[in-house]
Parts: sequence; structure tokens; C-alpha cells
Amino acid sequence: MPMEFLLFGLLAVLLVFMIFNTRKRTKAMKAEQEEKATKTVPGAKVLLQGGIYGTIVSYDPEDLDTPALVEIAPGTIIDVHSQAILRVVEPKDAIVESPVDEIEEPAADASIAPEVETPEETRARLERDADDK
Repeated sequence: MPMEFLLFGLLAVLLVFMIFNTRKRTKAMKAEQEEKATKTVPGAKVLLQGGIYGTIVSYDPEDLDTPALVEIAPGTIIDVHSQAILRVVEPKDAIVESPVDEIEEPAADASIAPEVETPEETRARLERDADDK
């Protein structure tokens, strides 16, 4: 009898956990969709489901059945389902490169430089290794 209460209690805890987890995931997905809809404007760079990058020409966030127009190359505009837009691509911060003058040249010390063997030396080494086996 006490074992049955324990099992029912465990079942109840699992059901509550599943319900809360599903609600949390649904909320997150809805927020993500709303954010994507606000960022998907004409001129925005996007990544499509097939891995193709393009620029939005036309998009209707209200009617998702209306195809979105995406320019994938200059003058090449394709119709895609609005749900084929995976995400809006944010421009990365510009990479700051150091001037060439500040780059240190490696020391010309022969003990630090790695040895590079010639093709003949490589062939001879491999033949030696094969003979040892």
C-alpha cells in the first residue's frame, strides 16, 4: 500500500515537471519567433534553412503563408517560405588588426626553427621504419 502512494507521488511530480518544462520551452520559442519577426525587415541579411545567405527584399510577419522575397545574388531574387528563414545574421564587430610594423619577426636562431626534411629524406625514413617492422 505505501509503495503505491510512492509511485503515484513520483508520477505526479514527473507530470508537473513535464508541464512546467513544456510551458517554459513554448514561451522561449514564442519570444524567439517574435524577435525574428521584428528583425526580419527589408535589407536585413538572413540565413535560410538550406545554408544560403541572402538579403530580405519583402517579408510579411503577419501572414507567414505569403512567400518572402530574398535576394541571394545581385539581381537574383527567390521566393521562399517565410519559415525557411532560419535567422537574421547580425554583422560582427570589426576585427581590429595590428599594424604590420608591430608584428615581431621570429628569431633567426636555428635551434628554434623546426627541421624540414626533403622528400628524399622522408622516403628514406619511411623505408627505414618499414624495414624495422
